[in-house]
Amino acid sequence: MALFYCQKNLHFYGIAKIEHFKIMKAVLQRVTKARITIDNRETRFMGHGMVILLGIEEADTDEDIQWLVKKIINLRIFDDEQGVMNLSLTDAGGEALIVSQFTLHARVKKGNRPSYIDAAHPDTAIPLYEAFVKLFRETLGRPVVTGEFGANMDVELVNNGPVTIIIDTKNKL
Repeated sequence: MALFYCQKNLHFYGIAKIEHFKIMKAVLQRVTKARITIDNRETRFMGHGMVILLGIEEADTDEDIQWLVKKIINLRIFDDEQGVMNLSLTDAGGEALIVSQFTLHARVKKGNRPSYIDAAHPDTAIPLYEAFVKLFRETLGRPVVTGEFGANMDVELVNNGPVTIIIDTKNKL
């Protein structure tokens, strides 16, 4: 039987026994503009920059937040003067919209109804989401537009490129 080594848990698993890894996920979209309407009552806007959909699981930590914020802010996905993706969000003077999105952790293996068992419960997810937003604002050095945790939101954006990137903390080691 082939073996798989899991550094995070320091165990060996047979292929049939591989456990689901807990990871923080982010979907990034480079945009020319975006807006979010919260519960049909409040609309928030941003210009050129990045929309970040953030999925949090129970096992996520402050270490995951620090790594992910640094990775996202320094990711070179904005065009320089030659049209080459060579600028970070900071370099491009871009704005950010951050939305908590538990559906990023949907399991769709069985049946047709997604399972969200891997998504963190609000008592875990809210503090981690707020910590992510706070660190992102501090690191970026500019205001950041956010959604509202648990609210019904409409997100409208113009994806520029299109550039859409999925990042997860599983790849930080």
